[in-house]
Amino acid sequence: MAEYFHVNTPLLESMSMSKLVGTTVYLKMENSQPTGSFKIRGIGHLCQKLAKESTGVVCSSGGNAGMAAAYAARKMGIPATIIIPSSTPPLVVKRLKDQGATVKCIGKVWDDANAEALRLAETEGLTYVPPFDHPLLWLQGHASLIAEVAASLGSGVKPGAVLVAVGGGGLLCGVIQGLKDVGWTDVPVVAMETVGADCFNAAVKAGKLVTLDDITSEAKCLGAKTVCKKAFEYSQCSEVTIISELVTDQQALSAIEAFLDEERVLVEMACGAALAAVYSGLIQRLQGEGRLPTLLGPLLVIVCGGSSIDMEQLSNLKHKLHN
Repeated sequence: MAEYFHVNTPLLESMSMSKLVGTTVYLKMENSQPTGSFKIRGIGHLCQKLAKESTGVVCSSGGNAGMAAAYAARKMGIPATIIIPSSTPPLVVKRLKDQGATVKCIGKVWDDANAEALRLAETEGLTYVPPFDHPLLWLQGHASLIAEVAASLGSGVKPGAVLVAVGGGGLLCGVIQGLKDVGWTDVPVVAMETVGADCFNAAVKAGKLVTLDDITSEAKCLGAKTVCKKAFEYSQCSEVTIISELVTDQQALSAIEAFLDEERVLVEMACGAALAAVYSGLIQRLQGEGRLPTLLGPLLVIVCGGSSIDMEQLSNLKHKLHN
């Protein structure tokens, strides 16, 4: 039987968030994964499928995917090389090294680091672990998250909507695959990004894949310049409803602070983008516009977590964004 590297995470009801939106809010606590984020689901699965006989893995990541690849490699007893962009906080570098990974810093954004990871895979015969753009990541990996929610809620209960943050689109693809697997394709997905790390929203608006000039948001973990093709394809098809929305960095940060106060959990900016849909009143706006039903069933929030935040990082963000 396959050994899973991820755990079945808690599904918690948030009383304070439920009061804000006027319907039950369930939090899928992916921050409690052994690597601090949902990424271990897909990356753990992919490593077991592709890297069993490998001389080592290489992954390009500003944080969470790298943590997952390093963790999976350590569990499998193979070396991991993680290529990070210069925007990666020092605490992530330390955590990657604690997992036994070799860390190399290349370029300013994820796309630069990824080019180097692909080169190393080619020249050194390492197994390339893509952070978000591979079917193995979402078909069974990230999709398992929705299967767990369905099991926790029990028969006859399904969400009125799912709130999810979008970076490269791997989690979004997993959520949609999971909704298809459990027969919830009529459940709308609200896909959240921050202004300045909005490659999915830009693609939805343009009707084609768009590459951003730069990542200007502080939500560095949402920092892919181009969303994966599959996520864009889902946005164009009629089998699922995806509502693409943006919040500011300030709104994401305020959401992190409110979440820390109310739920006693610290998450990173990428996750704050999803939480901000509740805290900033965006859900009510969507109801007012008729894009979500007025009588909304339970709201499922994917708390994707994040390993690139600590109190020092939080106070840096407050200093940058609240001034």
